[in-house]
Amino acid sequence: MQWTDRIRQVKILLVIAAVVIAVVSLLVSHYLVMDLQREERAKMQTWAEALRALNSADETTDLSLVLNVMQSNNTIPVIVLSSEGDIDDFRNIDDTLHITDYAQRMIQAGDTIRVGSQLVCYDESTMLKRLTQWPYVQLGIVMIFVVIAIFALLSSKRAEQNKVWVGLSKETAHQLGTPISSLMAWVEILKENYPQDELIPEMDKDVRRLELIAERFSKIGSLPEPVDASMNEVLEHVVDYMDRRTSKKVEMVCRVPDHAVVVKMNASLFEWVVENLCKNAVDAMEGAGRIVLTLTDDEGRVALEVSDNGKGIRKKDVKNVFTPGFTTKKRGWGLGLSLARRIVEDYHHGRIFVKQSEVGKGTTFRIELKK
Repeated sequence: MQWTDRIRQVKILLVIAAVVIAVVSLLVSHYLVMDLQREERAKMQTWAEALRALNSADETTDLSLVLNVMQSNNTIPVIVLSSEGDIDDFRNIDDTLHITDYAQRMIQAGDTIRVGSQLVCYDESTMLKRLTQWPYVQLGIVMIFVVIAIFALLSSKRAEQNKVWVGLSKETAHQLGTPISSLMAWVEILKENYPQDELIPEMDKDVRRLELIAERFSKIGSLPEPVDASMNEVLEHVVDYMDRRTSKKVEMVCRVPDHAVVVKMNASLFEWVVENLCKNAVDAMEGAGRIVLTLTDDEGRVALEVSDNGKGIRKKDVKNVFTPGFTTKKRGWGLGLSLARRIVEDYHHGRIFVKQSEVGKGTTFRIELKK
């Protein structure tokens, strides 16, 4: 939970930093654009005055300065209209076919200067238009940066967490190996010395169970080769195991098709997933209630639903139930469901999710596998 909160805080800080950068960039660009607009407007006022001087000049007037001013405009589009609306002159305009429409747009925008009977229409230069659009390009770049940064942060942390869980699982399997071997040897000795004892076979089953658990942990992190296995048998093993080791107040109901449902999977790992869901259901029901396992066989897909009538999951917690370290139990590591998702999605290329949950009424987990 602490790391989850830290990740959330980092993401919030990144988003805030991106918003601040974007706002500052937009403000700076806005003021720059306004300064350039005022500068271009002043240039057009000077250009219009030069045009007025040119129109009122006689044979003795020195027009060198006036012509220099008019010819110095190489960026701002200008159209000069007569009193009848005809085009007298234009500069810095490439599309001459629609020049009349362009002039009308300038008039509607209010970018005009009256010079005697003529009307000077002008528009923003190409550079000014680009500067106007540039802040939005910057905003897009900043947003892409934030998305990449968050994705990289989550990916690196997920990889690190995976290494931790894999290392923990393999080390657990390694540590369990020696005492399990010793227990198996002692059980064999007990069988020889007390062949009639009814408890020794039960002890042997528990030792075999420990061996299976160690095998499951050793396979976490590797890519076990899936083989054809019966889903019916997997559920049968789970129900048999849970019935022996849970309260008589817990009712296990298994609904499977009449035919064998065969799926490519690692049976021992998938059995662990179902057991984990059932154990969580028992905890949610506080030792008394009903667990229903429903297996359906559709075209190209097999679905398993594990339902209970326990205390349910709060809506705000549903999206976090598969997050490593998240748990609502007083004593819990929050690893069970995260490992279950890893087994279902990474090893079996399926889906596992909370189909439905309501506080006080129960929860339904759904697993989907391709046939």
